[in-house]
Amino acid sequence: MPYSNNLRSWFASIPTVTRNLLIINVIMFIATLLNEDFMVGTFAMFYPASPFFRWWQPVTHMFMHGGFWHIFFNMYTLLMFGMVVERVLGTRKFLLFYFVTGLGAVALHTGTEWLEAQRYLAGGSAAAQIAYTNLLRTPMLGASGAIYGVLIAFAMLYPESTMTLIFPPVTLKAKWWVAIFVVIELVTGITGTRLGIAHFAHLGGMLFGFLLILYWRKTGKLWRR
Repeated sequence: MPYSNNLRSWFASIPTVTRNLLIINVIMFIATLLNEDFMVGTFAMFYPASPFFRWWQPVTHMFMHGGFWHIFFNMYTLLMFGMVVERVLGTRKFLLFYFVTGLGAVALHTGTEWLEAQRYLAGGSAAAQIAYTNLLRTPMLGASGAIYGVLIAFAMLYPESTMTLIFPPVTLKAKWWVAIFVVIELVTGITGTRLGIAHFAHLGGMLFGFLLILYWRKTGKLWRR
């Protein structure tokens, strides 16, 4: 009983937006386990020219995940860093920040898909047509774009703080970890390695997060509630 009370007290201590984002993501993940075809087909993000695209997908894709480890690492990162960033920015500003970075992830990801689509359509070959069809049928899902935005916000707020990876157990300052993440995502995105991961969505979340924190800092609004 005391353990249960402590767990409830700890969960209640998580800032409002972070806590509710965790709850919504878990609910959506459970629903996906129960009916994956419907959930992915309805709420994941498809290229706007796809027959599977729906107007709400740029928002709902942020609450979808493709497997246990996908949601685990995203929610773990949100819990660890989202709490800190939300306490600095305040509830309303953090909510705005989260959705701006998530939509920024969609914008950059869709922009790169558009470039790919133009290349396939101009190709004219059967292979190019197959590639274009696959692009239309491939969904993007996950909170990763917004999570990367939260990471860059933390690094901008506390650049000298140290972060240690679980594996490998390497410790660096937050600003250097974020720089490494940017390089990795950019290189893997351009080279096309690690297929199945929306690298440019991650970069989009980081870019929009960086710009928004920079704007708030320059206008003196960063620390206001």
